[in-house]
Amino acid sequence: MKYHVELDIDLKRNSYPGRYIALEGIDGSGKTTQAEKLAEYFRSIGKKAVLTREPRKEGVIGDIVQQVLTGKTKVPPAALQYLFSTDRVLHHEEIIEPALKAGKIVISDRCFWSAVVYGILDRLGKYDRESTDFLLISQSILSMYHQFMVPDYTFLLKVTLDSAVSRISQKDDVKEIYEDKEKLRKVNDGYDWLASEFASEIIVVDGEGAVEEVAKRLISKIKI
Repeated sequence: MKYHVELDIDLKRNSYPGRYIALEGIDGSGKTTQAEKLAEYFRSIGKKAVLTREPRKEGVIGDIVQQVLTGKTKVPPAALQYLFSTDRVLHHEEIIEPALKAGKIVISDRCFWSAVVYGILDRLGKYDRESTDFLLISQSILSMYHQFMVPDYTFLLKVTLDSAVSRISQKDDVKEIYEDKEKLRKVNDGYDWLASEFASEIIVVDGEGAVEEVAKRLISKIKI
């Protein structure tokens, strides 16, 4: 038996007094560094800033995710994406929404847009509207049951693959499963497609150059 399902639904917007800022991009694009620089900037001008990340590295789900990402534990790609979503539900309820309700600025190293790029890479293998719509619904981004809030600003940091690989090679952390050049190339293509399809949601920023210069580019685009 076939079931016909049809719906029209928009992204869930932030209705709280705080502001939600997310940084996206391939591994090695500078997201973590720039998230820290933005938090420093807002605190320097008297704003209360909360610095966070997805997926988290701690907690019941975060611990499992980190074991998978570092190759210590193996699960099917679909299961990993649902682990990301489970951690995201907890993340929004425990950190993001309370901070926004309190009028704080939340700065996140990744958000739900990563689920689209990495989810398609893991499960479907091609970037097109049909695949994206499937992920948007299954990952609770466009869902009648539950939705994740879209950031007020989502920045996509663009760097060359060579720059990303060079930066990753200098990290002291254990290498993660997505951090090889061929996977980075595919993820980069996914982000390019995402930025094109969701141009009104994704702000592309040049991530090359000195850390301070990149930070200035980001700050110049934010109105708080």
